[in-house]
Amino acid sequence: MKAIRLHDFGGPEVLRHDEVPVPAPAPGEVLVRVKAVGLNPPDWYVREGMPGVPAEFKPPFDLPLIPGTDISGIVEAVADGVQNFTAGDEVMGLLRFPDAMQSGAYAQYVTAPAADLAPKPAGVDHAHAAGLPMSGLTAWQYLIEVGHDHPSPFQEARHRPMPLTADTTVLVNGAGGGVGHLALQLAKWKGARVIAVASGAHEEFLRDLGADEYIDYTRQRPEDIVRDVDLVLDAVGGPASRRFLPTLRRGGALYPVYFGDFDDAENAKLGVTVTGTQVRANGAQLAELGKLLDTGAIRVAIDSTFTLEDAPAAHKRAAQGHIQGKIVLTVP
Repeated sequence: MKAIRLHDFGGPEVLRHDEVPVPAPAPGEVLVRVKAVGLNPPDWYVREGMPGVPAEFKPPFDLPLIPGTDISGIVEAVADGVQNFTAGDEVMGLLRFPDAMQSGAYAQYVTAPAADLAPKPAGVDHAHAAGLPMSGLTAWQYLIEVGHDHPSPFQEARHRPMPLTADTTVLVNGAGGGVGHLALQLAKWKGARVIAVASGAHEEFLRDLGADEYIDYTRQRPEDIVRDVDLVLDAVGGPASRRFLPTLRRGGALYPVYFGDFDDAENAKLGVTVTGTQVRANGAQLAELGKLLDTGAIRVAIDSTFTLEDAPAAHKRAAQGHIQGKIVLTVP
């Protein structure tokens, strides 16, 4: 089969289009003929060798490796112990994450734990289905239900999503990206009022997804004009995430998707909660997201598509930033 492999760490040019053997599924796994692959930040973090990540948090990588975790495709074969899928089923999934940071998705075939898969909605094409798993599950596990007991590697406190109702105001930072545009829609699905923060080019897109208010961060700093929100989901996160603390009411919460630098004493003085979690593969939760996708309650936006062979160009697009939705590889 054809696959993209990483032989060395570096820029997009290190991604090579190779001929490799078709993998064999282990017990409890299925073999999937991949039709589309969703790209995610861990793909380029690993490609670069995860620079800046402390050694104790950096998992070992055996090169060459086939990157990617998000797929949509067709079950080709099932191994022993698989009861809920058969050959010919259309499926989607986030594979093995975070136990394996990369799971071989950039390929014509991939093996997948059956528990990580969900049925692909019949009315949704493979490209849009492939854009859902990691971003959708991140939004779901932050906002709706964690669904696992694994502690975050970045904090001791367990993440417990705030209940979202019609009386809840949610600010989503980075609302135009993969996680952000799905988080916005999930918050609206639960009835919340949503303030979307992104660059000016995304305003029409995000208002069409249901944003009640829009802030162009290139013109206004949200922390200067927003007050008394119940929840901030910061899909950008990182060291600057604490700038959103002044936007919260007492009793509010800040969820940085990429955890930053926070002071527990400061949070306690302000009366706010700052927690996060690490997204984990979960076929049952993904099936719930698939139902919402199938009914049109949420939708996946595609920024751009590239063929499998053009994976380096897809990574170059990711490096340009200002992504609207998801970047997807189509697999011949």
